[in-house]
Amino acid sequence: MRLDVITLFPDYLAPLELSLIGKARREGLVDLVVHDLRDHTHDRHRTVDDTPLGGGAGMVMKPEPWAEAFAAVRDRGQEGLGADVEPLIVFPNPAGTPFVQATAQEWSHCEWIVFACGRYEGIDERVYEHLADAGYEIALASLGDYVLNGGEVAVLAMTEAVVRLVPGVVGNAESLVEESHSDGMLEYPLYTRPAAWHDPVGVVREAPGILLSGDHGRIAAWRREQSVLRTGRRRPDLLGPADGDGAPD
Repeated sequence: MRLDVITLFPDYLAPLELSLIGKARREGLVDLVVHDLRDHTHDRHRTVDDTPLGGGAGMVMKPEPWAEAFAAVRDRGQEGLGADVEPLIVFPNPAGTPFVQATAQEWSHCEWIVFACGRYEGIDERVYEHLADAGYEIALASLGDYVLNGGEVAVLAMTEAVVRLVPGVVGNAESLVEESHSDGMLEYPLYTRPAAWHDPVGVVREAPGILLSGDHGRIAAWRREQSVLRTGRRRPDLLGPADGDGAPD
């Protein structure tokens, strides 16, 4: 998978060198390149924004640097992937479609994604029109119903959610099957050794005995039940009629 990120703050993406994402990059499972939008400006101030037409607060990102940046990234990407390969261009945007686990799963099958990190009041609307007319596939995606200073934080989250689903990135692929949202519900409670833990104030807290039974069928049924109960309490909007009422756990 190839990922490109266009941003005003390349250093903001430094965490992508860490943990499993960094390991995937070093092992060649993911090719991730960060681009500075200001490299596509041509005045001495490296200007990327201007006041909004019609008045209003804040600044709007100019279309010219974005158009040039997309063209350069496209040319560079196609040198390695082939002239017939086109990217999915993702704009993190609070007005976009909610980014959920199903989105991450869908994007994990993409050969090439370009993330465009907006700032200030946003990007000139004509950029989206230009990309659509040029035949690009575009997605506006939102992490939630709140506003961030820019798209970089969202790109960090989206990249991690997507890349960890790429085959070979997570060592134990089975762990991806049972985690939260993998089947539309929250994950069941997790326990490890010791089976009886003396907490710092002296209370003995025991793990559920069924987990020590060795009966994998009963354990699976218990985990499913706990998943439904937890989802009903914390995220009842995720439950369908077939999942039951979701009593509190």
